[in-house]
Amino acid sequence: MHKASLYIMSLFYLVVGIMHFVNSEVYLRIMPPWIPWHYELVLVSGVCEVVFALLLVFPPTKRLGAWCIIGLLIAVFPANIQMMINYIHESNPKLWIAIVRLPLQILLIWWAYRFTKKQPTK
Repeated sequence: MHKASLYIMSLFYLVVGIMHFVNSEVYLRIMPPWIPWHYELVLVSGVCEVVFALLLVFPPTKRLGAWCIIGLLIAVFPANIQMMINYIHESNPKLWIAIVRLPLQILLIWWAYRFTKKQPTK
């Protein structure tokens, strides 16, 4: 189950990372206005997600990949807050999704943290 969870996480970040290039507009809309270089940072975060997803797959880099994902989740948290603010101002009926995303980040961090521990050698 632990290995399946790892592969699911890796696939999740791989797909989300690719989506930064396929549908950049979605990510550009939630960039906080006080952060510069919106388009460039959307692309950089997409590259990071793809690279970190791949790091998870290989045992020698799994822990590094998990720590990198935790850092990335913390770094993109302002975008999740901005999404909620945007939805409030737009009276968007999907506001509940933006609100749920905030605590979901904590669960995603916990999920990644599970892979930061050194596994006992067999």
